[in-house]
Amino acid sequence: MLTTISIYITSILGAFLTFLVSTKYKQGPVRASALLTLIVAGICFLFPELFSEEITNQIPWVFFGASFVGMTSSKLTRNYISIIFGGVIFGFIYTVSPDFFSGYGGTLGTAACISILVVIGINNLIRLSIASKKKKKLLKKVVLKN
Repeated sequence: MLTTISIYITSILGAFLTFLVSTKYKQGPVRASALLTLIVAGICFLFPELFSEEITNQIPWVFFGASFVGMTSSKLTRNYISIIFGGVIFGFIYTVSPDFFSGYGGTLGTAACISILVVIGINNLIRLSIASKKKKKLLKKVVLKN
């Protein structure tokens, strides 16, 4: 249970911090991912007694994979909430199916890609729903005036 919670927290932080450093601090996605992953991996391997052995072995990989979610262009994801949601989805995929994506170009990249596709799809559904509601309101106003 503690490992699963650690994976979700790490996924959220990995995606969010990478996106933040990449966009707000203008470091670019690759540099942000590499720098933050190096810091997290360094902490885990220099101070292994801070966490259990299982957590210490998984946290750097989870952070690295979640940083792929954070490398997404700000044009595709509208806000930090979308990136955090992508991190949650990545954590879910990582915990539920650790061996499922073997042979598909890498588990971490595939899980990150699926996470971002889900976020983009949900954002588009929300945007279309809002646009549809605006159209209906406008149509009602036009019909009532006539």
